[in-house]
Amino acid sequence: MTLATWLAVVSICALGAMSPGPSLAVVLRQSLSGGRRNGSIAAVTHAAGIGVYALLSISGLAVLITASPELYGAFQWAGAAYLAWLGVRGLAARGGTLAEGSDRPSTASAAREGFLIVFLNPKVAVFFIALFSQVIGADTSLAARLGYAATAFVIDLLWYLLVAWVFSSPRWLPALRARAIWFERLFGAILLALAARLVVENLL
Repeated sequence: MTLATWLAVVSICALGAMSPGPSLAVVLRQSLSGGRRNGSIAAVTHAAGIGVYALLSISGLAVLITASPELYGAFQWAGAAYLAWLGVRGLAARGGTLAEGSDRPSTASAAREGFLIVFLNPKVAVFFIALFSQVIGADTSLAARLGYAATAFVIDLLWYLLVAWVFSSPRWLPALRARAIWFERLFGAILLALAARLVVENLL
């Protein structure tokens, strides 16, 4: 593993992690509604999901997912259904619950949502196959392969922990929570739109 190659992996993984999408919506939702602890838990389990796909990719198993249209399609449909479920929950959120603290998501839901939003997205496997195919060859050592996978995990973890900490800051969290119902509904609409896009892609 050369420094130039590693820096290229760092840059690509950072851009991938920072791209807006359902993962960002989930971590933001958990941070605003459940506080820093929930946001951090969602960030950790999200990074764990990234780590799983990274390891599968360097071991070659992720190729089986993308090479099988049936398996790939099943993951996409499951992912679309999960996004739609989260979206409906967001749109059905009731006003005032977060401010009163009576209906905040549990740490278990934060862990589950953080992991599943990655695990049910087969495009993550495609991303890592495309990335690692450029830097991993037959002569790449196991240590270097694990280093690339660990890099993807750490970058994702640091980014979403930063998101969770920033948006759960005591400085402005009360003000954000006062408007939490609108954030919930906005995130719900975004997730439903992403789910609809996945459905359309699957049908075409």
